Amino acid sequence: MKFLEYTPLDRLNDFLSHLNLGERTIKGCLEAYSCKHTGTDKKLSLSLENEMLDYLGKSSDTDSPSPADVLLSRSSRKTLIYLVLTLYHMYPDYDFSAMKAHQFFTEESWDSFKQIFDTYMFEASKEWVETNGGSSLLDSLYKALDEVVKLADCEIYSYNPDSDADPFLERGAIWSFNFFFYHRKLKRVVSFRFCCLSNLVTEEFLMAELPFEEDGEIFDDMDM
Repeated sequence: MKFLEYTPLDRLNDFLSHLNLGERTIKGCLEAYSCKHTGTDKKLSLSLENEMLDYLGKSSDTDSPSPADVLLSRSSRKTLIYLVLTLYHMYPDYDFSAMKAHQFFTEESWDSFKQIFDTYMFEASKEWVETNGGSSLLDSLYKALDEVVKLADCEIYSYNPDSDADPFLERGAIWSFNFFFYHRKLKRVVSFRFCCLSNLVTEEFLMAELPFEEDGEIFDDMDM
């Protein structure tokens, strides 16, 4: 996987990097990757493939259908591998299991994504229009994504892991969403994660993290 730079994505990332709305902050990030193997990708993809095949071999011993039966298709396994490799490149220090990731990925449509975006990014969209004018935030996002992965031909996945297995989750998160836009023929993936953080919780955490030594230095400098 290779990180790809696209100017239209950079413009959106600049806007969504830290959108302060008073009591809340909206954060978002778009990252584009080529699915061509680099570095240790080949070794990791083989490991993920073997993990899935082992799981399928064990599940075939039971008569009951398994949610992983969709992975009997090699193309489905390949898609999951690309998605998990993207996760690895985004969070290289986190250990992702292919079978656990499979449970957390859900195929979506543009309409289902749009409904979530319109609902949760309403305030951010208003700020975008006030700041940039012209096209709406969603229209600008659509055009940027379409330039990279041709939305009419790409597959969309949401990623919703358990909170204790979510490297995306930040302290003070009120809500958080992770989407992946995958174009099979172009072999490209765009990840889009966006969340809302409570500024109150974040500020309380930062205050709690202040070393006592610093507090002492502050009082030492004060005239009593």
